[in-house]
Amino acid sequence: MTHPLQEKVRKLPLRPGVYLFHDGEGTVLYVGKAKSLRKRVASYFRHEGFASPRLRKLVESARDLSYIRTESEAEALIVESRLIKKYQPFFNVELKMGERYPFLKITDEPFPRLEITRHRSDDGGRYVGPFTRVGDLRRLLRLIERHFPLRTCKTDLSGPRQERPCVRHALGRCGGACAGLTSEAEYGERVADVLLLLQGNAADLVERLRLRMDRAASGLAFEEAARLRDTIRSLWRLSRQRLSSTLSHDLDRETWTLLLRLQELLGLPTIPWRIDGFDISHFSGKEMYGVAVVFEQGLPNPSLYRRFAVKSVEGVDDFRALEEVVGRRYRRCLEGEEPLPQLVLIDGGPLQLEFAAGALAALGLEELPIVSLAKREEQLFLPGRKEPLELPLSDPALQLLQRVRDESHRFAVASHRRGRDSRLRRSVLEDVPGVGKKRAALLLIHFGSVQKIASLEPDELTLLTGIGPETARRIVETLREEKV
Repeated sequence: MTHPLQEKVRKLPLRPGVYLFHDGEGTVLYVGKAKSLRKRVASYFRHEGFASPRLRKLVESARDLSYIRTESEAEALIVESRLIKKYQPFFNVELKMGERYPFLKITDEPFPRLEITRHRSDDGGRYVGPFTRVGDLRRLLRLIERHFPLRTCKTDLSGPRQERPCVRHALGRCGGACAGLTSEAEYGERVADVLLLLQGNAADLVERLRLRMDRAASGLAFEEAARLRDTIRSLWRLSRQRLSSTLSHDLDRETWTLLLRLQELLGLPTIPWRIDGFDISHFSGKEMYGVAVVFEQGLPNPSLYRRFAVKSVEGVDDFRALEEVVGRRYRRCLEGEEPLPQLVLIDGGPLQLEFAAGALAALGLEELPIVSLAKREEQLFLPGRKEPLELPLSDPALQLLQRVRDESHRFAVASHRRGRDSRLRRSVLEDVPGVGKKRAALLLIHFGSVQKIASLEPDELTLLTGIGPETARRIVETLREEKV
């Protein structure tokens, strides 16, 4: 017998994420993580029976399914843990018991130590994590031990120095602070290196090491330069393996509370872990661009922004331009190029919302949550709701949506300006009949800019360059129409 959820399962992405089974009343029954959401959830429906009575009962009770896309399996583990603690699902057992993932701690001492702990406390130490997979943590520790060794012992360094360091120094696994073989400044620089590595700033760390390598080579310290070279190579290998993605960035409590409030206010099926914001920008219907900006965990991620040159719309028609851009954006998502968000935000009112929602429906994504935020009154419009939702201007949830809306507007204007300037630099003169690429280049060399050419009268342009009167007239008129 076909389970009613199997059609939904077929639409799940082949990407990491967290899935939630719900009963008929919407109560969360089970939260799970997956490296591939579609494959993992589909496995629940491949067999007629399970050895575990708990899993049999789960599948029998499930009436709905939702999911949250994450960028990595490690991030999915953190989201899973958060959701289980929030919803306390009946069919989850292990994480309801309060299991904790380990952190790396750098102690607050003159010569800090590196420790593994499962508890964060307000002791002045710096914590990084939590780490969701022990294997990844061990590989990272081996890299630190080899290239950025910090002491791990609890030796009291406030008293007299030891005559000889321990065997770890002889193995190159410790700087020998206990015997005074490294200064506090040198040690502090190494701690800063480790923090950059743990925080995922491999590029900044490599640049620091490269400068030191150049100084060492200039000072004929070739052994030290070679050691730094090997360290840089190891870091690039680490970056290629994307181990830094296993460092799970724990949401602070304020952001987590904010996202939960936004979910409740808008009636979202899942926490808006990722929000996509859309806007359109043009000049009198020309050079029309649409953009999609991305906020993850309440913060902008510019590396995921996308710009679209509107192709199917002529004249001033923001509504159909928005419809085109939203459709193109999420067609890419369905093709596996981009993950789906948990919320779509449109800059505009009910009409903009209607056209954008129509684009989603045309792709079979009518269940993807979408709202619009109008300027001036700062009203929120939701599909199927006649009256707008009005929140106090001091409401943190509204302020988050305003940040997304304002960022999409800023990026849209910047994209329009960049596209227009690029076109003017490349082709506005070349588009004039009788000019061409060579003559356009000569004109720019002679006058220095298109603005200077546009300031001339046609007869002046003819007098200064020898260009025919008709061509000079077309050049000046074209540039002035473009308002260069």
